[in-house]
Amino acid sequence: MAALYRDIGLNLVLTKLGEGTATREQLSRYGLDSTEKAVVSAVAGADAKKQVFRTAKRRLFLDIPGNGIMMAVPVKSVGGGRTLTYLTNNNVPSGGVPDMKFEYELIVVILNEGYADLVMDAARSAGAAGGTVLHAKGTGGGKAEKFFSVSLADEKDVIYIVSTSREKAAIMRAITGQAGPESRAGAICFSLPVSSVAGLRRLDEDE
Repeated sequence: MAALYRDIGLNLVLTKLGEGTATREQLSRYGLDSTEKAVVSAVAGADAKKQVFRTAKRRLFLDIPGNGIMMAVPVKSVGGGRTLTYLTNNNVPSGGVPDMKFEYELIVVILNEGYADLVMDAARSAGAAGGTVLHAKGTGGGKAEKFFSVSLADEKDVIYIVSTSREKAAIMRAITGQAGPESRAGAICFSLPVSSVAGLRRLDEDE
């Protein structure tokens, strides 16, 4: 995936290692042998994004269950013209108002390390199909403790959950209600819009 990004000319490519949250039944159903994951991300303009999706489908067979999921999350602002030029490989996109109607959303959950199963049990109770867990270390200040009674400076896990827009609110309510800031998981969550997706046929089939 990183080589694909570089071939297209995307300059900033980040790889984050994590693990999946699929149950044993799901692993058996989709023929998966391992839950180890890598999240490979880059910033791209509209034309490069279309090229990335076309190439990833052709080279990586993302439409076949078990080969991964790819999504595009809109970037609203970039700090400075030179940064924008670098991120888009000197192909600065034209202006305009983006379409804000999204079929899918990316739910981001920040939680205390070691409680991913508790959070995913809550998410699945509201219809979530699965997620990817990344390890992180918080660098927050004292305000988090004031508002949530949790410290963001401790070891953390971050869970990415892709959901349909109509199921997103129920999943976030379940996470907050069953594994929220007052629980031992200490989870807080928010969602980001997803403008393009590939590899979500499993989610469509589950519906």
